[in-house]
Amino acid sequence: MENQEREIILVLGGARSGKSRHAESLMAALAPPWTYVATAEPGDAEMAARIAAHRARRALNGAAWLTVEAPHNLAAALEKASGAVLVDCVTLWLSNRLLAAASMEAEIDGLETALARRAGATVLVSNEVGCGIVPDNALARKFRDLQGHVNQRLAAHAGRVVLLVAGLPIAVKG
Repeated sequence: MENQEREIILVLGGARSGKSRHAESLMAALAPPWTYVATAEPGDAEMAARIAAHRARRALNGAAWLTVEAPHNLAAALEKASGAVLVDCVTLWLSNRLLAAASMEAEIDGLETALARRAGATVLVSNEVGCGIVPDNALARKFRDLQGHVNQRLAAHAGRVVLLVAGLPIAVKG
């Protein structure tokens, strides 16, 4: 990353597109230690296994990761973090906050404010969910629409946006 100080990079893609691996490779270009802000909650065995796989991959790389669990208070986690930060992922955070009946506009505003205040580089992982069928229920449609909205807002702040397709990064911005 050329300007590590305040750079924001948004890494988008569908499920299993390679977003997290790519984001971790971007972090590897920066001097450690790195902060990994995890937004997933292990609500079931399958999700717990996914979280464990992510942790194991980071451990295999021998990297100096500090992991911060922030399934709900992402803005506060970003404000407390110093140096380079990887948020994985905005989609799970958005889902957590939506299901908690949070004021989504206020949540997104808070996220943008926290990003603007950060001194270090920030890599954000988020799903691109608008390429599929229209969901058959109101909650899923609301989520899909909010995800598209937050991705647009984050992309506006990002100096770089990368879309992952089948494990291949495509530069969208920057």
